[in-house]
Amino acid sequence: MIDFKDVSTSNTQVVKFHESDRGKRLDVALVEGAKGLSRSQIQRLLRQGNIIVDGIVSTKSSTVIRGSEKVMIVIPPPVTTSVSAEDIPLEIVYEDSDLLVVDKPSGMVVHPASGHRTGTLVNAVLSHDPQMAGIGGEKRPGIVHRLDKDTSGVIVVAKNDHAHRFLQAQFKERTVEKSYLALVNGMPPSFNGRVETAIGRDKKFRKRMAIYHVKTSKTRFAVTRYSTVEKFNECTLLEIKPITGRTHQIRVHMSYLGCPIVGDLLYGNRKKVSDSFGLRRQFLHASSLKIAIPSGDVRVFNSPLPKDLENVLTQSRVV
Repeated sequence: MIDFKDVSTSNTQVVKFHESDRGKRLDVALVEGAKGLSRSQIQRLLRQGNIIVDGIVSTKSSTVIRGSEKVMIVIPPPVTTSVSAEDIPLEIVYEDSDLLVVDKPSGMVVHPASGHRTGTLVNAVLSHDPQMAGIGGEKRPGIVHRLDKDTSGVIVVAKNDHAHRFLQAQFKERTVEKSYLALVNGMPPSFNGRVETAIGRDKKFRKRMAIYHVKTSKTRFAVTRYSTVEKFNECTLLEIKPITGRTHQIRVHMSYLGCPIVGDLLYGNRKKVSDSFGLRRQFLHASSLKIAIPSGDVRVFNSPLPKDLENVLTQSRVV
């Protein structure tokens, strides 16, 4: 048994389960009850022995909750990252002692992964501020949310663990307001609309996500709102506001509506993609992010449409 009084509370969270939690998996219940921790982080903390249920270390994500447990989550100090700093220029939108807001260019991967070990946003950020190493995890220091490689626009990075948990909690609780601009082939079924589906990994093509009409343990609920900004002969400019933040969510939902994003090789019509005004990536741009920052202010960060996308709109208007 571990006495809660014997554990330092400087970097811990305590969660008390109730009758309404009965029957839930431990990792699922903790994602709902903890602050600023994702399911993958909870599962990692379980494997590391950093979650204590009623005084006993628990390591199994699948443990079923009775509904009366008291859980302590011990968050270990940051691990020094093995990711190297690289002197890559950054377009900084905003910076203070807690966070960095960057206008990410198309073509830049957010964090190192297989096939992209260097040249990432993380490599650039570590050069800009070496103190960020280890914040929020060894492999993804400071990363709060993601953008696809070929999606440009606003992305926020935490500079300390407090800021990381504070910002991540807002994404988890869906209080962040994200806006994207997307040019899609054809027109959506309505001028304004909302898409609600389950999304999961495609069973045949693992690099793709797919729509599932039945929610399972391997799919996640996804919600996207859109509104028409401008219509062209063969395409439509949309403002898109994802309520959830699933992998490839906007791209999958637009394809599901029958109007895939212009230039999207993975989810679009390849014949139409080849005629997309010479565009070398999907026309998807994170134009705005509204979020509370640790200082207490609610801020809106904006990114203007990049030149390559502006050129496509200019050409669309004269076709």
